Parts: sequence; structure tokens; C-alpha cells
Amino acid sequence: MTIHPKTPIDLALAPVAVEIDMNLRQIRDRSVEEIETELELALDFPAMRADRDERAGLILRHALHNVDLHGWSAAVSEDAHRVHLSGGSVSIDLALSANITAFIHDGVRV
Repeated sequence: MTIHPKTPIDLALAPVAVEIDMNLRQIRDRSVEEIETELELALDFPAMRADRDERAGLILRHALHNVDLHGWSAAVSEDAHRVHLSGGSVSIDLALSANITAFIHDGVRV
């Protein structure tokens, strides 16, 4: 079954999703410690955070870095396993790796 765009915003979904996925690839296969370091370098902001929601926010900032959302909305899912894109006639989820999820849930254990 082919899904055709129903609204103009639907036409931007693929490029938005690809750009977010490309940003996530930079950290997807890294260790939790390497993820923290990469976030600090990429965002020029300390990534060591005690709060789970702040860590999820940093992952989302990294995922959306230099991405024009073209009206789409992005959020890290409640279980921290996906970036959820919504705003058009459909929505999609982009998977986060186990280490990204671990970073969100636990941070870097010292």
C-alpha cells in the first residue's frame, strides 16, 4: 500500500526524518560515556545532568541540530526509545540505540 501526501507538510517528512537520523548516527553506536562527550562537543554545553528529562532534551537538541522541521514536531518518547515526529497526516518514530536510551535513563555512572 502506497501512502500519498494528504497535506503540504507531509512532503517534508522524509527529508526531516533523514536529517534527524543522520544526526543520531553520530552517537548511535557509541558508549554512554562517548555519547556524553559528543553531546558536549556538538552542543557546546555540559552534558552531565542529574535529571532524566534534561538528558532527553540534550539528545533531542542533538538530533534536531541544523534541522529545519518544516512544521513537524519532534519529541523523545516517554520510554526514551524513539524520537517521535508528528504534525502531518501521519507520524513516525525513529529508533534510538540502547546506549542512547541508557544515557537518557541513567546518565554516565561515575
